[in-house]
Amino acid sequence: MALPVPNPRAMLADRGYDSDGFRQNLLIHGILPVISSRKGRSVPQKKTDWRRYRDRNRIERMFNHLKQMRRSATRYDKTALSFMSFLNIAAARLWINSFVNVA
Repeated sequence: MALPVPNPRAMLADRGYDSDGFRQNLLIHGILPVISSRKGRSVPQKKTDWRRYRDRNRIERMFNHLKQMRRSATRYDKTALSFMSFLNIAAARLWINSFVNVA
């Protein structure tokens, strides 16, 4: 699926991506790494932007909700257009559910 995407300004990742080489590669490409340091790291990296890092969890939960819909997890659709259309419908369904029973 060749979708035109703009260059990201930041990369949100968990501790598994915490390496000096990976961070350096992101910085070379002008991408801000928002990665917390591993607990066993000998030299901890500078402070993590926890406000941005919190968004990583929200994104992971959204993908988990989408995977709960079996059709998107198993990729039954034959074309990229029908797959993206289903993802749009599934995301809209999750978005609408956030407005139900809101006081």
